[in-house]
Amino acid sequence: MSAVVLVHGFCHGSWCWSRVAEHLAARGVASVAVDLDGHGLKARPLASRWHRPFDPAAFAAEPSGTSAITASSAAATLVQQIRGIGGGEPCVVVAHSMGGVVATAAAELEPSLFDHLVYVSAFAPVHGAAAEYSAGPENQGETYSSLLAADPLAVGAARFDTGNRSLHTAIRETFYGDVDEATADAAISLLTPDGPIGIPAEAFAVTADRFGTIPHSYVVCTKDNAIPVALQRRFVSEIDAVSTTPTKVTELDSSHSPFLSQPAALATIIAGTC
Repeated sequence: MSAVVLVHGFCHGSWCWSRVAEHLAARGVASVAVDLDGHGLKARPLASRWHRPFDPAAFAAEPSGTSAITASSAAATLVQQIRGIGGGEPCVVVAHSMGGVVATAAAELEPSLFDHLVYVSAFAPVHGAAAEYSAGPENQGETYSSLLAADPLAVGAARFDTGNRSLHTAIRETFYGDVDEATADAAISLLTPDGPIGIPAEAFAVTADRFGTIPHSYVVCTKDNAIPVALQRRFVSEIDAVSTTPTKVTELDSSHSPFLSQPAALATIIAGTC
């Protein structure tokens, strides 16, 4: 049975997979959640975030320490993580949200390490940079961009002010719409403020001979306010266009974060690919 590598999205970290990992373990499936570059224990702290009294203008202007991170550099790190976790053997890789960009680039870079790639309401940019998809008609109705506390191009990151309690309702509605309030509040407190803009900004090659040889699944989250269903389905269609086998699609009646709201159901889907 292949080991499972769990990859988080922007501003999250390995912590967000803890409930899914428990359910996978109960099914006899070994899993490891990793921190992407610039996130979790690899985050780059912002001085302005901790300055008191808090200065919103300084927070909106401070350059991000993650600005040098790209999809390619983060993918190279992820390849090393997968190789270490699986001992060089192929793993099932599960990617959420913007983590799908990194996983897609990693799959193209080293397809031999991927036994199966599972996208969970994730970006899968096989035709251009992820940022280009964000500007497309399928992304209409998303609420993610309304949360930004700074100009991403100016600071080098998608930045959120999670310390602003007045924004917590909007953050919950975007990421955690069907998550209980206590868990959602705990998750918000753990979010990393900066998501490296170099990840969605970079376009990279995706080929049928490499990425396309890997079996793929996609979990469509039907109540997602961060990545609309129309955009999720566009990714599925484009994956199929470069893949040798059709993408297996499963729908969950969930928000953007089924790893918190429906961990058992998500673990069942993942275990089915091992």
